[in-house]
Amino acid sequence: MSDSVDRRALLRGAVAGALGLSSLAALGAEVPSTNPTTGNASDAALKGNIRHSVARWTFNFLTLEELSLVVQRLGFSAIDLVGPKEWHILKQHGVDSSMCNGAELNLEDGWGDSRFHQPLVERYREHIDLVADAGYKNLICFSGNKRGTDPEAGLKQATKGLKKILAQAEKRGVVLQMELFNSKVDHPDYFADNSAWGIELCKRLDSPNFKLLYDIYHMQISEGDIIRTIQNHHQYFGHYHTAGVPGRNEIDDTQELYYPAIARAIQATGFTGYVAQEFMPNRATTAEKIESLQAAIRICDV
Repeated sequence: MSDSVDRRALLRGAVAGALGLSSLAALGAEVPSTNPTTGNASDAALKGNIRHSVARWTFNFLTLEELSLVVQRLGFSAIDLVGPKEWHILKQHGVDSSMCNGAELNLEDGWGDSRFHQPLVERYREHIDLVADAGYKNLICFSGNKRGTDPEAGLKQATKGLKKILAQAEKRGVVLQMELFNSKVDHPDYFADNSAWGIELCKRLDSPNFKLLYDIYHMQISEGDIIRTIQNHHQYFGHYHTAGVPGRNEIDDTQELYYPAIARAIQATGFTGYVAQEFMPNRATTAEKIESLQAAIRICDV
């Protein structure tokens, strides 16, 4: 038997063990979700006030099929940051592509620099149609890096470029979501490294089909004041990402953010989009990493 087959078998066994199942295939059965610790199905029922998701890249030790089965078993059905070539896997399992990707050039060459507008416009026009035709809604985009350009000039260039695709997004019912990153630790020189820059871009574009992906991890590092920002500016935020600070690890009491209060603040705004877990599980085994995802969902399930 090949190494890849051996690895797949081991992963399936680990995933199944984490959920108290004899085989991963059982995850597809119409059975209640079960708490992997207590075995009590009622323990795992989610409240339905927050729409949960998880970023595919932070759980890439599982195949997309395995992750799809895991999230369903944990009581939700959405995965972030999956592109068109793999949507068929999500559809096979009834899982939503809660934040589509694949139109971007990369994280550095974005809408704040007019040199990249032509290829970006071509790619986003194609992907807007792909997203709409697939029945999805959200498509991620990025400001890119400054490279010596001042923030106001970047705003003007981003506005000019994005206006070339917004009418199509509005017509097809697709929401472009620009992610806010920190430039202090993870993404040096990034334009949209603060909520004020992104909010001003939203105001200039003045479209319900352009929103900000408010990444709580990144904005805690950049500026803090998370709950007040959500309360005062929630109308500009179309999606949320979570992770622990410092380190992007689990969102538990080992780090400085208190996610139950943050989740309640999001809920209180009437938000109906997704809150996606984007932490890096700092655990030794696959089973423990899956348990950390379930714990994070519980923390945010207010």
